[in-house]
Amino acid sequence: MNLDELFSLKGRTALITGGSRGVGKMILEGYLAAGCKRVYISARKQDQISATVEEFGDKVIGIPSDLSKVAACIKLAEHISQNEDRLDILVNNAGAAWGEDFETHSEAGWDKTMDINVKGLFFLTQALHPLLKKSASFDRPAKIINIASIDGLKINPWQTYSYQASKAAVIQLTRRIAAELIKDNIQVTGIAPGAFQSDMNKAARDHIESVGKNIPYPRVGTPEDIAGVAIFLAARAGDYMVGETVVCDGGIVNASLPGNSIDVG
Repeated sequence: MNLDELFSLKGRTALITGGSRGVGKMILEGYLAAGCKRVYISARKQDQISATVEEFGDKVIGIPSDLSKVAACIKLAEHISQNEDRLDILVNNAGAAWGEDFETHSEAGWDKTMDINVKGLFFLTQALHPLLKKSASFDRPAKIINIASIDGLKINPWQTYSYQASKAAVIQLTRRIAAELIKDNIQVTGIAPGAFQSDMNKAARDHIESVGKNIPYPRVGTPEDIAGVAIFLAARAGDYMVGETVVCDGGIVNASLPGNSIDVG
């Protein structure tokens, strides 16, 4: 058993949606360190893409895309297919959150969250299926990793109704797509992150100490924490994981004692 090969992504090509910042950028850094030959990233804002490409170099290719729209999902897949004959790893990380009081929660906020978090994830996966299938074999399966959230497994104090519902949907959708694509040697899994510093989780970003002390393992997540799980699932080490969503949260979901108040933003 070769430990380096067990966790290596040497020579593989990946796409990370929402890869210019936050959790997506953390996974990007991990995949490059694990040996990916090329990583595509997408995001809605060109300036964020450009900054990330400049930071990490020519192994990273940025493509602006609003994946809340099916046409954009198809266009992104076509762009990659013009440059690659196969895709080894897809990380569906692009997401949006929306917080609003129950009495006033808008249709626009609901649709924005559901469109990017659920609809975009499904239709991009559908559009990239041919490229993933070309890469996949029984001995070296292609990988799809969907980024959910612990908010899809437990409620939080915030009035983020559509976000919490969307992330629960991602976890169930991961299982269903996994059941369909395993016949093509494409293994679908997910990650449910807890408190990581990002623009989406401003509490963890701006109040790192106060958020961290409320977590059973009392700190917020680091880039190494989330990248480690994402590397494991994408590499040979994760080849027997199918349909599972791995919780990466310092114990909030599975190790919080009854009566404890956990508020991590």
